[in-house]
Parts: sequence; structure tokens; C-alpha cells
Amino acid sequence: MQTAYRIFDAVLTDRRVLSPHMSRLTFGGEQIAAMRTLAPDQRIKLFFPKTDGTPSAIPNRPDWYDIYRTLPPAERAPMRTYTIRRLSGDRLDVDFVLHGDNGPASRWAMRARLGDAIQISAPNAHCDAKIGGYEWEPPVGVKQVLLIADETALPAAAGILEQLAAWPKPPRAQVFIEVAAEADRLALPSWPGLSLEWLLRGSKPYGAEMIAAAARADIPSSAFFGHHGDVLAEVDPDRDILWDRADPGGIDADPVGIDADLVGIDADQARAGFYGWVAGETAAVSRIRAMLINERGLDRRLMSLMGYWRYGKPHA
Repeated sequence: MQTAYRIFDAVLTDRRVLSPHMSRLTFGGEQIAAMRTLAPDQRIKLFFPKTDGTPSAIPNRPDWYDIYRTLPPAERAPMRTYTIRRLSGDRLDVDFVLHGDNGPASRWAMRARLGDAIQISAPNAHCDAKIGGYEWEPPVGVKQVLLIADETALPAAAGILEQLAAWPKPPRAQVFIEVAAEADRLALPSWPGLSLEWLLRGSKPYGAEMIAAAARADIPSSAFFGHHGDVLAEVDPDRDILWDRADPGGIDADPVGIDADLVGIDADQARAGFYGWVAGETAAVSRIRAMLINERGLDRRLMSLMGYWRYGKPHA
């Protein structure tokens, strides 16, 4: 039986420094050719050596996750979630945020040598069933996009911008990316309708610049519909998983891009012209969620909001 996600055995084949806090690690191996990606924010799981240095040894079989989950916590290889930055043939690029020797992923990314082995759970190219693991799915005919991210979501945001730039007619896009400092800015695609603002955190709290950017974001009035009982439950960043997926399938897009105010297109079609994607530190994303949806009445079907990590808790 071919499962949607399978275990891949790979080795580190290359390393490239992108900025003071980010490196691109390239993985290779004959199994990578059977890997698949469906969106720029495609999630995968990487399994790192245990504290004693023992590498992961998860069997590639349909019940691999059950096997992993039933192991005592002390015997499990640390598992962390990452984004496929680029997949081509037998080459997989993954961008790592480096934050010192205080987590299994950052530690491994800094110390690993070319040829070191790693295991990866990723979409299986030979599976015909539905494969998820991504949230970026804008509606057909989208005319305006909002992206807000911190450095942990920068690899996904960069992939999204590359995809949009390749469209015959890219939409208007307002993009805010929070990073530690000026040196952490990366080269990203550009087009006439793109507004890209790098938010330099400095000594401010994580996510503070993201929240301020969301408050001043240019969102069309048609995307707001007031409160009609669609107020979302508050999220406790220290306890809850924040993962809200947009539902563009519930709204008919405007395929011709005509101004709704001029031709009388219904409200759903007007709102469909906007699509948002927000990812980063959980408390910051939670505040953006409450501000835009609960307080200002943004149509929740138009936004994907993901808490990638929580400040003060172990992460990649």
C-alpha cells in the first residue's frame, strides 16, 4: 500500500549560508526522486539524531508513524517540521533558521558534515490518494494577496513569491517579513504589483513588528463583512495549536477581474479577490487573527493563519 507520506533516507550533500541566521542544506540520495511537493509551503518532517548521537532508523512501511509514536519519548529521534524550499530530481533544498546550540535541528544544521545521513517524512510521488501538508491554495482569479511571516516562515513565503512572480499576470501583493536584522534580508522576486517590507526586529519582542504590520495592511473593504456570529474562539498560545486554513472553495472567485462596485458582483465574489497567508510565532499570529477576524470582521474564509512555533518553548 502506498501511503501519502513515507520515510525517505537521504544524506547531506551541500550547505550554503544565506544570511547570519539562515543556511540552505541540500539533501540527496536515490530515494529523493520519489518525493513530491504540491505547494510552496509544503511541510515535511525531519528526524535528527538522539542525544547519544544515534541516528534515526524508522522503517519505511505504512505504519511507520505508529511505530515512531509507540516508542518511549527518550528513544525517539527528535522530529521537527520544515518546508520544502526546492525539490528537483534527486535534490532537496531545506532552509534552516540557525539560533544556536539550543535545539536538535539547529544543532544538527550547524554541525552536520557532508555525507551525514538523515531521515525525512515527505509526500510520496507514487501515492494516488489526496496528499495534504500545505496551506497555500489561493482561489482562481485572486487579485490581491497579503503575506505576513517571520524568519521561520520565510522559506515558504519566498516560495510563494516565486510562484506568484511566474504567473502570466501576478496579483497585487503586500508582503511583510520580520527578521532579526538587516543582514537577514534575502533576495526575493519582484514585479510591479508587489510591495515588500522587511521588518527588522532588533531588540523588540518576537512578532511585534508582524502585529503592527497587520494593523496597517492594505486590505480591501470588500473583504470585511462585519460580525455575524463568525467570531473565532480565542487561542491560548501556550496550550493550543493555531492552524486556521482558508476556505476559498466556499467563495466563487471573480474570473475576469472586473470591479465589483461597477458591475454589481455579489459580496462573496468581491471578497474572493483577496487572500491572506500569515505564519510565524504563535502568540503573534494569534493576535493578528483576533485583530483582523474577531475585531475588524475580516471574512475568515480568506485567511490561512499558522503558528509555526512558540517563543520560550523548544522548537527547531
